[in-house]
Amino acid sequence: MAISNISNPMSSLIEVHMPNFAIIGSGAMGSAVAKRLIDHGATVLTYLEGRSEQTIARAKAAGMVPVGRQELTKAELILSIVPPSEAIKVADLVADISSGMPAPPPFVDLNAIAPKTMQALAARFESSGVEVLDGAIIGGPPVPGKSGPTIYISGDTAERSRLLEDCGLRIRRLDGPLGAASALKMCYAGINKGFTGLGTAMLLAASRSGAAESLKAELSESLPDVDRKLSRSIPDMYPKAHRWVAEMQEIADFLGDDDPAATIFSGMADLFARMASDVEGSRVLVGQLDEIIASSGTEN
Repeated sequence: MAISNISNPMSSLIEVHMPNFAIIGSGAMGSAVAKRLIDHGATVLTYLEGRSEQTIARAKAAGMVPVGRQELTKAELILSIVPPSEAIKVADLVADISSGMPAPPPFVDLNAIAPKTMQALAARFESSGVEVLDGAIIGGPPVPGKSGPTIYISGDTAERSRLLEDCGLRIRRLDGPLGAASALKMCYAGINKGFTGLGTAMLLAASRSGAAESLKAELSESLPDVDRKLSRSIPDMYPKAHRWVAEMQEIADFLGDDDPAATIFSGMADLFARMASDVEGSRVLVGQLDEIIASSGTEN
């Protein structure tokens, strides 16, 4: 007897629930994270009042849904993905709109801030009933065909972040308390972005002193991996330098006054502030760096 494929008439009545998220911050990272979630069936709300035309266009291109600030609380998770200097301000906003709600959505801070800042941020929610999760993004914005970046979450005893995992993000939950993810981010960024800052400082010093060609030749010969990394990471830094200033200050705060290395990162903050000013202005320093990076490293 032939058996035909008969669809279950009840299947059309079953509705698969896809989560709503809210993301405050529609920069390169925030909009790309939103796009990844949206591509996996989620709806992503955002708040765009007072934002630039470029930011609004980026959010809409990613498929984010602009809403009023109170409507952000309709999401199942609210994510903050903004420059470190704006993290506390966003927390104040979310604490305000969540006030008085019987069951406000959890709040996930994914910014590059020190554990001390994370604790101060969490304190904003003490009387609101909001569950606060500490997060850190390591890696560049999501791109199609690649699984990264990695998002570390600490303080997530109820595994609220599983919703993000189900919608295409790579999530790693840390056993440590609130602040553990922020500490990881500080250490990683201190090495990765600190390396770029160190290379920038020394290449500029070589340019000022007439040693640029010799330095490039020596790097190419004895430290080729370093040479290749600096050749990629320094130009990539130019449009981001203004955002890295506060991040270096957060790393210095993370290390603390008793650690002499804190002064290194205070200096890095000043360096990136100088680079940001140059990028927006004369681009003299950019030109010097580009000239060294483009050179073959062969001495006359």
